[in-house]
Amino acid sequence: MTAGLGDRRLSQITTMRVGGPGEDFVFAQDVDTIIETVRAADDAGTPLLVVGGGSNLVVADDGFAGTVLQVGTRGITVETDDLCGGVIVHVQAGEPWDDFVAQACEQEWSGVEALSGIPGSTGATPVQNVGAYGQEVSQTIWQVKVYDRVKKQIKTLFNADCQFAYRHSLLKATIGGEFGPSPRYIVLSVAFQLRPTSMSQPVAYAALAHGLGVELGERVPLQAAREAVLAQRAQRGMVLDPDDHDTWSCGSFFTNPIISSEQMAEVRSKATALLGDDGPKPPEFPQADGSIKTSAAWLIDKAGYGKGYGAPAAATLSTKHPLAITNRGEAGSEDVVALAREIRAGVFDAFGVELVNEPVFVGLELA
Repeated sequence: MTAGLGDRRLSQITTMRVGGPGEDFVFAQDVDTIIETVRAADDAGTPLLVVGGGSNLVVADDGFAGTVLQVGTRGITVETDDLCGGVIVHVQAGEPWDDFVAQACEQEWSGVEALSGIPGSTGATPVQNVGAYGQEVSQTIWQVKVYDRVKKQIKTLFNADCQFAYRHSLLKATIGGEFGPSPRYIVLSVAFQLRPTSMSQPVAYAALAHGLGVELGERVPLQAAREAVLAQRAQRGMVLDPDDHDTWSCGSFFTNPIISSEQMAEVRSKATALLGDDGPKPPEFPQADGSIKTSAAWLIDKAGYGKGYGAPAAATLSTKHPLAITNRGEAGSEDVVALAREIRAGVFDAFGVELVNEPVFVGLELA
């Protein structure tokens, strides 16, 4: 189905609730419509913006001068479900992610329970390699069926083809340049390989383990894990609620920095100078390659940007979590970006670390 946006704005289909109108709007409920729309836009040289759940986009107030394709395909198909072969399940790109996670927990398919409550569509998850509470989708993705805009054909990317890394993938790497704000590979469906068990995967996040009353590495019933994750996310304003402005956001606005050991030593030194010898220390999570991941939320908070920073402006940090930039009801994209620039500059001045935005900017730049 195709319709002109008219007075409809991108703010109506994004969780940050900012963004002006687009020239053309297509809501695709089948794969053929997705492919036809992408081909038509590419053949005509028309800019293309593909939207799933709109949870990872910050769109300019001027809107988008091109075709807006909202993926609305639905469907969850089980290929196998047995103790021998495990569970292989194919999920259409437009299927709401949390609906799939809820079904996985109900059906006793283990492997995505810690990703409960994440907004957006299933097709967006491999692009960003979505992760939370010790799990990433790359741990369970078997293959991704995509439309290749260069080859103009459907192809299958297996897990290794996707080049998954922390909040990154081959798909995300192709966003920008000749492809505009959408990737070269448009996700049509995702196949997951899950474990048929009523128990969760080992709990890998300290706060989650504490909430469950277990030790790190223990397993718990799937539904208990899901409920605990949803409770943790709700405390941080990370479960969508139309009546709660703390959830009018893109979730985590910045990725956790992965830096060298030398840079981490500098962060420690600057933290001591700023917070004192007995002050809090920056979190450190050593990586296999010798680098160190630290916490963006910690850096933001300790640089002076705590929960609710910016109030009573139109865009502020969440009152529940310093990593989320939120729309208090009347914010425009420039309000969001201005606050993001201020925070990024402040963290760099305080700790020498340059934060990287997690959402995709459309018609805007953070620099």
